[in-house]
Amino acid sequence: MIMLSQQRFTSPEPPRRLEESELKRFCSRNILSILGFSSIIAVIALLALGLVQNKPLPENVKFGIVLDAGSSHTSLYIYQWPAEKENDTGMVSQVEECKVQGPGIANHVQKLSEIDVYLAACMERAKVVIPAPQHTETPVYLGATAGMRLLRMKNGYLASKILAVVTSSISNYPFDFQGARIITGQEEGAYGWITTNYLLGRFTQKSSWFNLKPTGGEPQETYGALDLGGASTQITFVPKDKTMESPDDTLHFRLYGRNYSVYTHSFLCYGKDQALLQKLAKDVRNTDGTISDPCFHPGYQRKMVLADLYESPCTRKFETFLQFDEIIIQGTGNYQQCQQSILQLFNTSYCPYSHCAFDGIFLPPVQGDFGAFSAFYYVMEFLNLTSKEHLSPKKMTDMMEEFCSQPWEKLQVYFSDVKENYLSEYCFSGTYILTLLLNGYHFTAETWKNIHFMGKVRSTSVGWTLGYMLNLTNMIPAEEPPSAPLPHSTYVFLMVFFSLILVIVVLLCIFAFHKPSFFWEDVV
Repeated sequence: MIMLSQQRFTSPEPPRRLEESELKRFCSRNILSILGFSSIIAVIALLALGLVQNKPLPENVKFGIVLDAGSSHTSLYIYQWPAEKENDTGMVSQVEECKVQGPGIANHVQKLSEIDVYLAACMERAKVVIPAPQHTETPVYLGATAGMRLLRMKNGYLASKILAVVTSSISNYPFDFQGARIITGQEEGAYGWITTNYLLGRFTQKSSWFNLKPTGGEPQETYGALDLGGASTQITFVPKDKTMESPDDTLHFRLYGRNYSVYTHSFLCYGKDQALLQKLAKDVRNTDGTISDPCFHPGYQRKMVLADLYESPCTRKFETFLQFDEIIIQGTGNYQQCQQSILQLFNTSYCPYSHCAFDGIFLPPVQGDFGAFSAFYYVMEFLNLTSKEHLSPKKMTDMMEEFCSQPWEKLQVYFSDVKENYLSEYCFSGTYILTLLLNGYHFTAETWKNIHFMGKVRSTSVGWTLGYMLNLTNMIPAEEPPSAPLPHSTYVFLMVFFSLILVIVVLLCIFAFHKPSFFWEDVV
């Protein structure tokens, strides 16, 4: 009997299981390639998402209007800032400046009915510049300065009446009018200081590395502020000595998380226009009605009613009985004599403090950089004395001597486009500015180089108006705001940069896996 031996047979694997096995072997052998390819796809998707989804949002801005009702003219300023960064890191910028035609509002005492027309052109301009849907939410502020302060000293009722008429006029426009008021001299100085340092970026730390980290923990040195108007002048700065001898001239601020003890004083009647009236009232006392004035060009002549000269509260201390009703000013054009006449306006014989400016007013020693704006800038810019080469006081004096000695007829031809009343007073104004800074505020030849005459910073006019609006709209926080998010351009750059690094690393890993001999050679 033949016995057949049993053999064990295994059935063949199903095709599906075979495919899975081959797939596993393929994946295990090419795991780095698969991971690298997946990483590249992920990076590409990440970049696409960042570029498409993180586009800058359409700018949503807010607006604010401030009217500077000065002694000699009124100006309207329109500011804007990013709405989403309000009260935080948004930078306020000026988008429009409109000069109202005519003198300051204090000169409208007898012409109250003309104030509507006086303000109309600039207010209508504001309606054009600011989009109509934002009119009702745009705040409007009017601040009157030294011209109205002088009027209030003369007649408080008339000053209030002018403000009431101005309020009624501006309220007819579709803006959110916040009122008209006469600001104090201290406010004018303080707001000018805030404007200067805000525009120069002095309240916040310097940053580097795409704004990722500040360069140091100490605050930057602030600039002082020198403001000159027609009726007053202000000096404001942070002195080295924190002990103030005159508390009335001290203000304390907490801005961006830092405390500032600021000296500020406003010298009423020492703006350039009132200073000229003071000088004329002083000089006319010892004449027969004709003043040979070294502060006007040779050949220049002007007639003036005596009663007009004594109309200002600034000149009443010189008022005396005279036998004539009209004075005649005849220019002689001598800078040195002009300066000597101006010096008599500054009483430096009395000082109850360790340091004084003049008239017994406390003034700490000036230190640090100063921004000189308003009439300081406009006058010196006309006289070509705002050069970045930083002209010395001696050089400026030489240039003023030459300018003042120019015959009036020659000057009229050369500056035919300048109004006569402005052109005739540049000799006095330039001499007065040098005398005020050197003899009134006691800048020296050494500290003079720290004075920077500035009209605009970042296309925004330097003056008290921006600081005024920043304060009333709470745009400057007391505490340091959180760090600003990365700008869109920086975000995109960093996304691309680090993604490229990731791609390069993955490619190098793949290459190293397939070509290890390229990196490692056998050592014989």
